[in-house]
Amino acid sequence: MIQHKQTAYALLRISMGVNFLAHGLVRIPRLTGFKTWMLSEFKNSLLPNWSVSVWASILPFLELIIGLLLLIGYQTYKTSITGAFVIVLLLFGSCMIEKWDWASTQMLYALFYYFLIAYNSQNRFAVDVLTQKNRD
Repeated sequence: MIQHKQTAYALLRISMGVNFLAHGLVRIPRLTGFKTWMLSEFKNSLLPNWSVSVWASILPFLELIIGLLLLIGYQTYKTSITGAFVIVLLLFGSCMIEKWDWASTQMLYALFYYFLIAYNSQNRFAVDVLTQKNRD
């Protein structure tokens, strides 16, 4: 039974990794277009344009890095907390422009991150396990 939980955890971690990695991979090559789209979406929000521009510039790189680290299972606990914090910021932004459908999806991401953080002890099929053995 324990191995089932470890397998389920690995598949959730890998799924979140692929999701975030793919977000970054498709956005980085068209970063200018992504920033333009974000600025357009947030033009009537309370958020200043400079903050939206900065966020749009770094978000794809955060997604890429978080996705890659989750995919391989390196520093999974810290990476999951970072990913959850990214979701909190995205959720805040979605609420600022009343994109409730986006907010609903982001709440699902928050739930997935809850499981990755709360059940990190099940993280067995990961680089973390190899690095831990090398420290012992």
